Amino acid sequence: MKNILVAAAIALVVSILLTPYLIRVFSRQGFGQEIREEGPDSHKAKRGTPTMGGVAILVAMWAGYLVAHLYSYLTKGPGVQDLPFSASGLLILMLTTALGIVGFLDDFIKIRKQRNLGLNKTAKLVGQFVATIAFALLAVQFANKDGLTPASVNLSFIRDIAVISFGVVGFVVFCYGVVSAWSNAVNLTDGLDGLAGGSSAMVLATYVIISFWQYRYNCSTVSTAGCYLVRDPLDVALVAAAAMAGCVGFLWWNAAPAKIFMGDTGSLALGGLVAGLSMVTRTELLMIIIGGLFVVEVVSVGTQIAVFRTTRRRLFRMAPFHHHFELAGWAETTVIIRFWLLAGICCMFGLGLFYSDWLGAASGQ
Repeated sequence: MKNILVAAAIALVVSILLTPYLIRVFSRQGFGQEIREEGPDSHKAKRGTPTMGGVAILVAMWAGYLVAHLYSYLTKGPGVQDLPFSASGLLILMLTTALGIVGFLDDFIKIRKQRNLGLNKTAKLVGQFVATIAFALLAVQFANKDGLTPASVNLSFIRDIAVISFGVVGFVVFCYGVVSAWSNAVNLTDGLDGLAGGSSAMVLATYVIISFWQYRYNCSTVSTAGCYLVRDPLDVALVAAAAMAGCVGFLWWNAAPAKIFMGDTGSLALGGLVAGLSMVTRTELLMIIIGGLFVVEVVSVGTQIAVFRTTRRRLFRMAPFHHHFELAGWAETTVIIRFWLLAGICCMFGLGLFYSDWLGAASGQ
């Protein structure tokens, strides 16, 4: 538990202190956000606000994770095993960072070309594809002494659903769909000051609890009916805790009125992170509930497109969904807080399902 607290504390401090430095540097370099011309009029005043702040979240996440491991090594007592780096933790960090680089390139091109269009769809999909394929292929390798790999080729809800197996090739395709869906979902949610950062922090906090619970009741350490067949749950909890604290520290500067935006650098990285967490914790379908806000945002865009192409009418004033309420007259801060509440409700409901499953499994029901 101390290692998780260290990871969170270091990441929080790094994020809070690094973000204002990035604000100054990016402002001097003219790395300002371009705003959609068809967006709400109230957003046009945000043009020029520094972007690519997701760099702070990524650096804080890595710093928290590495320092927590260093702390574990320096404080281990005689006969006590230190916390080793794990395949699961490093693969999640690799996936997150790779998608952050794709997002950084997207943001950089937007800034250089002075438009709200960065990488074209093909280039962005190729970047996501390469990062995801590498993650997927490696995630089904590196079996530990119990034969567990970081990810499973089975579909999972709260545990593996053994009757639904993709095989290695099918898992790679499935993994690409999951990562692409979540990275784009968080990206779509990042449209108001602090909305994506605050919502992501809640989802990551949920995964800190889930991963730590899986560590406490891991089948390699206990032999109860409710134990979990997952690999490296404590190290995964470190990654989630560091990323959560990085989001909170960044939110200090990103809350309305934002002094910096995370940009695609942050939103694509966070989407890849939650996708990776869902796969290594065997909670892929549960993530749909935990990340319910992100799901609503994606569905609102898909529904808007489908309805407009069919009827030539708009179902919402504007998509993603949060803009609909802005154009309906809600203040931006009202939309943000109420959507945070929705995100929190989804996280609590998902965590409740996770705990209920454990109670049922532990009691043999």
